[in-house]
Amino acid sequence: MNTIRVAVIDDHPIFREGVASCLTDIGGYDIVGEGGSCEDAEAIAEQADPDVMLLDISMPGGGLNAVAAILERRPAQKIIVLTVSESHSDVATALKLGAKGYVLKGVGSRVLSEILRAVQGGEMYLSPALSARMIADLSQVGNQPSATGIRDLTKREYDVLRLVAAGLSNKRIARDLDLHEKTIKHHLTRIFAKLNVSNRTEAAMAYRDAGEAVPPYVG
Repeated sequence: MNTIRVAVIDDHPIFREGVASCLTDIGGYDIVGEGGSCEDAEAIAEQADPDVMLLDISMPGGGLNAVAAILERRPAQKIIVLTVSESHSDVATALKLGAKGYVLKGVGSRVLSEILRAVQGGEMYLSPALSARMIADLSQVGNQPSATGIRDLTKREYDVLRLVAAGLSNKRIARDLDLHEKTIKHHLTRIFAKLNVSNRTEAAMAYRDAGEAVPPYVG
């Protein structure tokens, strides 16, 4: 298992240290920086070169400002927003700026670890507690997800999509369906094509907006 270099940015030292300690105990993580402000986040991104940054919204200088500033200079930097905010505006802004994940602070350490590895592997993540309506405006005009395309999914593809919409990582989906993680990625490629979407968030939105447009074998 590859070691992931992580920076934790939060203006509450006890929470920040707790996250760092939990990840260290799980293993496979190197905590390369800790800070409590936008300024700290920018400096750590430049100096420590973390694989993934965990970053709160509410802190001196503003977490969203940090996301914008860091990704302007380091567009490949992976950032996961870890916050208590369920604001539609905060979610939409963070994802539009380029954050790869938006996670609520009630998450457990093991789940957070799975999310970190999923994002490091190129996936995006949005806490399932957040309604798909919060990110509906992220869909581009002329490229709306096709809810009716769900009727074209195979039963296995539908099962994968259902678990994606529940917020599970590819690794967890593979475990639940007793499949290889590479197989899940192949299923997702076909699902995205059938639903006319480009990522997991839009696929989850299509699933939740489908209403009665479900495959004949469901129900």
